[in-house]
Amino acid sequence: MSFPEQALATYLESAVAGFRGPVVATKFKGGQSNPTYLIEAGSGKYVLRRKPSGKLLPSAHAVDREFRVLQALHGGPVPVAEPLHLCTDESVIGSVFYLMAFVPGQVHWDPSLPEMTPQQRAAHYEAIIAALAALHALDPAAIGLGDYGKPGNYFSRQIHRWSEQYRASEIQPIPDMDALMAALEQSCPADDGRVALVHGDFRIDNLMFAPGEARLLAVVDWELSTLGHPLADLGYFCMALRLPRNPALPGLAGMDRTALGIPEETALLARYCELSGQPVPADWPFVLAFSFFRLAAIAQGVAKRAQQGNASSEQAAQAGQMTALLAKLGVQALRT
Repeated sequence: MSFPEQALATYLESAVAGFRGPVVATKFKGGQSNPTYLIEAGSGKYVLRRKPSGKLLPSAHAVDREFRVLQALHGGPVPVAEPLHLCTDESVIGSVFYLMAFVPGQVHWDPSLPEMTPQQRAAHYEAIIAALAALHALDPAAIGLGDYGKPGNYFSRQIHRWSEQYRASEIQPIPDMDALMAALEQSCPADDGRVALVHGDFRIDNLMFAPGEARLLAVVDWELSTLGHPLADLGYFCMALRLPRNPALPGLAGMDRTALGIPEETALLARYCELSGQPVPADWPFVLAFSFFRLAAIAQGVAKRAQQGNASSEQAAQAGQMTALLAKLGVQALRT
């Protein structure tokens, strides 16, 4: 489907101060959710995020929520791209979208950081954990996000939500997924009162670094952000240590992480707890298993969209096939 570049240019010239056409839109590769475009205009470079086309699950792909988070975080201790404009008029390009500033950063798709030295890898992982601790240290109410989600019982509510999303996207039975959902419901810990702004998809390819430096320029893709338990982000990030090497979700399992300079899971957990002033959690296996379950449900949604023909990435079908593996790893995590 062609992108309505002229219509976009006309609209943005009247909606964004200093914007000037003509416009050339180029879709970024990768990503399974909201299609993202590089916008090259007469006034410079920008990035546009829009809802995908076709029938969508309820509450999914809420780009307006992304825009709100960027507005709340911009200029603070957690770096994000500057939000410029939210357009809710679907007639402009065929869907709701928002425009943000272009960040000239580097995205690392492989968590093994193959082009780096051990010292550089260690520095990058330190910067990542520091950014995560800084995010969770924010007071949501103080930055205008006090009503951004329901406070309390985060894990219980998320298990219910993603179980429903999984069932809505289910293509064929996956016994490990059924077992994992049942086990998580039974082992869900009592709410401990901790509430933070959580990113929801905190992994290395959603971070933009200054080229050649361990300096974070922007945390991107806030679609799944909400108010929740901070350990959910850490568990999600640590999944990479247990994921096998594969094209869709490259992991670190089986690699000599000591030689690479990449901290082990216990070290990452201890460093995060040190920075956040929290004790090492006793229910860490549950947190990890929950993370695998949630990603499995997301992957199943990607598979369903691929089946329907409206997924936003060429790798959608491949990522959807990861559901069974992720469910298996989730079951294994509960036993650690």
